[in-house]
Amino acid sequence: MTEIGAGMAVEDLAALVCATLERHGIHTVLSGGSVVSIYSNNEYQSYDLDFIPTGLARRMDLAMHELGFRQEGRHWTHANTHYLVEFPPGPVQVGDAVVTEFAERRTRFGVLRLLAPTECVMDRLVAFYHWNDVQCLNQAVSVASRHRVDLRRIKEWSQHEGASAKFAQFVDLLERFKRDRR
Repeated sequence: MTEIGAGMAVEDLAALVCATLERHGIHTVLSGGSVVSIYSNNEYQSYDLDFIPTGLARRMDLAMHELGFRQEGRHWTHANTHYLVEFPPGPVQVGDAVVTEFAERRTRFGVLRLLAPTECVMDRLVAFYHWNDVQCLNQAVSVASRHRVDLRRIKEWSQHEGASAKFAQFVDLLERFKRDRR
């Protein structure tokens, strides 16, 4: 068993949890702020690892106990790390759109299944569109400036979310950010 340590990177810990769950027949996808942490090279740091089950709901207890985690309410904690693990209910979705295709990253701790960059951006934009969360807008720009994303798809999705004007704000900020980095 791999020892979880305080200095373990978010991607490594997430891959270890994902691979352990997989060995127990539990298929999950990492979503939320920790995906932003991974795609932004920790420009934005999240201490919550949100794994959404993609198959039949199964008890996570055996896999999580195997790793040394304890359940405290809805979170799983570990004495050797400040990261919390949570299992929000599925399906995996961004706004009203259900997501069925995911990215995978191979690490020395196993394969991590997570939202792809386009869906990560959409996930952050949901909070901006519906709750005016400017930090999430900035996170979306950070991910989109570092990774190839499908802006046409995000635009169409934004129209379905009733957020065309806010999508235009996102694109404007993304273009300014890219210009300033040159």
